[in-house]
Amino acid sequence: MSEIAGTTTDPVKKSIEIPGIGPVVMVDTAGMDDHGELGAKRVEKSRNLIRTIDLGILVLAENQFGDSEKGIIEQFKKWEVPFIVVHNKTDIATASDELKEKLIKLCDSQLFEFSTLFPDNKEQLIEAIKSAIPETAYLTKSLVGDIISQGDLVLLITPIDAEAPEGRLILPQVQAIRDILDNDAIALVTKEREVDSLMKRLQPKPALAITDSQAFLKADASIPNDIPLTSFSILLARYKGDFENYLKGTPHLSNLKNGDKILILESCTHHVSCDDIGRIKIPRWLSNFSGMKLSYEIVAGLDNVPGEITDYSMVIQCGGCMITRKQLINRLKPAVDAGIPVTNYGMAIAYMHGIFNRAIAPFTDSEISGSNYL
Repeated sequence: MSEIAGTTTDPVKKSIEIPGIGPVVMVDTAGMDDHGELGAKRVEKSRNLIRTIDLGILVLAENQFGDSEKGIIEQFKKWEVPFIVVHNKTDIATASDELKEKLIKLCDSQLFEFSTLFPDNKEQLIEAIKSAIPETAYLTKSLVGDIISQGDLVLLITPIDAEAPEGRLILPQVQAIRDILDNDAIALVTKEREVDSLMKRLQPKPALAITDSQAFLKADASIPNDIPLTSFSILLARYKGDFENYLKGTPHLSNLKNGDKILILESCTHHVSCDDIGRIKIPRWLSNFSGMKLSYEIVAGLDNVPGEITDYSMVIQCGGCMITRKQLINRLKPAVDAGIPVTNYGMAIAYMHGIFNRAIAPFTDSEISGSNYL
């Protein structure tokens, strides 16, 4: 930090470890009261970050609290981000009763007093942060722990194609293997071409089969119906995505019309191959499935969506393995709030291939209404 206002231009990130939580990325943003054309751009960058964070810390000093601070609190509320308010520089001026009352009325928030020059209560501040941050931000649930048991055999079907990274598996596949092992079950990994011969030899039969979404049709044909089958992408949809809204939104793929615009959201930037799932295969499958002339907008990482969300008839989100649950949920929030149907890669692919009910069956007690989709 600097005594000179406007020193921080772009958000500055610092990785730290907080005992009891784990690794944390702290982001210091530009002041929200910045002025001028460049200042407005800096403020916009800071505001865009709010929807991606798990906890906000609003830092005040010398009892300064105006419209910009109120605006930050409004943004915290809009994106459902928990926050604490810290009054810094208490060595110069402590928080006034008027400021405390104003915060209680505005957001029912208590004020934590602090001095970076004399940080005598640093541990108390850390405890305040630990108390405010939601456990879902650092205590992650299991991918498959509630649908498998100790000693179960889980079959993982992992194609090695042009999109597979050189010399390794993709992150969702690695996460699934680790989660299976953490639940004292057995992970058996194979390519899709070996599934038929493998199933003839397997005893006992797998308790669950998980496939890459691109191999859904092959897996559906090869895995007997009495063995639950889903995909890595659908596991991620339940693990960190907006699963309930995905369930509601996916069947709307049958309602698309000529001229509809589809928004495809990727969670990372990557080299695009001729077999790219989000940019090549899903648009091709969806155009063939719907029989309609559709247009597609692809947005990578956490970049802003061009235009208005209401310009789109459908949003298709990737699994989201490279972003946090908060980032993914708030990425979809404008569409959900506007009533735009949302789905994810795996659920959309399963639906378009006519195996949606089978793919979601491990996680739902009853099928969605209108079960004969295709």
